[in-house]
Amino acid sequence: MAGASGPNGEMAYKGVAFRRLGSSGISFPAVSLGCWNNFGAEADEDLCKQLVFTAFDQGVTHFDLANNYGPPPGSAEERFGKILRQLPRDEIIISTKAGYLMWEGPYGDGGSRKYLLASLDQSLRRLQVEYVDIFYHHRPDPETRLDESLGALDSAVRQGKALYSAISNYDADQTRRAVSCAEANGFAPLLVNQSKYNMFQRDIEDELLSVAAEAGMGVVVYSPLAQGLLTNRYLTSIPSGSRAGKKHDYSGALTASQVTDEVLTRVRALQEVARRRGQSLAQLAIAWAIRDRQGGQTAAAIVGASSVEQLSDNLRAADGPPLSEDELSEIDGICSASTG
Repeated sequence: MAGASGPNGEMAYKGVAFRRLGSSGISFPAVSLGCWNNFGAEADEDLCKQLVFTAFDQGVTHFDLANNYGPPPGSAEERFGKILRQLPRDEIIISTKAGYLMWEGPYGDGGSRKYLLASLDQSLRRLQVEYVDIFYHHRPDPETRLDESLGALDSAVRQGKALYSAISNYDADQTRRAVSCAEANGFAPLLVNQSKYNMFQRDIEDELLSVAAEAGMGVVVYSPLAQGLLTNRYLTSIPSGSRAGKKHDYSGALTASQVTDEVLTRVRALQEVARRRGQSLAQLAIAWAIRDRQGGQTAAAIVGASSVEQLSDNLRAADGPPLSEDELSEIDGICSASTG
């Protein structure tokens, strides 16, 4: 398959599985690179460059960011923008978001038109690009009318500052109302809903996947490794330097209190399933998140990485054999069983 030559001379796209986002014309690689909490000001600049180049050389064309990614907020976009100058822009999908606290005061958070469009302008400057491919409202804002938030996304598309509009962390009912609102007002269609999904957090299975499928939206999932919990890092205990072993000043981070003996028992059982398949636990977790399924499909999974080796291991997740019904049933049993 023809494609752009990567920065290290490799041919991008070779042997890579791409998946269509809903009924749109855009496709994503099955595994994308996310830049949350690993591309901030204190991250190693050379390592960040190696991660992006390695991802692109292995066919990853989608890189996921947000205005508040860092730390500090904004620094991930700045760092990625510098790296992007060495890559073919037209061969890359850049997504960014706004919706969580970015700056203090009444206009730096939420879903107002003023915040969303001002934030996007700032993101474009940090990324050093004229447009992003996908602009997300990062979370629902109950204090702002839905048509105002979605209207801001529509304006971004009409102004040429984003190619597609999207939502993130909207549940099934919120997604249904967002789709109806966009259709009623003639707004740009919502391309994708980005949602948390992994073996331990399955809320999107209840209804969101089917709602998105009916609307022609794609579903891209983040945290398929449960912030490292579904890797070999926590097979015995909480290692020093791990995400759960650190103190964090941002919400949603994995904490030591979540890594209980019960959870570790499940993780070790899942590791055994992965071993029998000839995979790492991380590869199993990603393959599970992007598996073929009935009643709604996840288009892709976003992963972070702290080393080139870890990233390469994660990117091989889609290369393994399909999960059998017996394996899926075993995983369900492990994740739902009581070990207390």
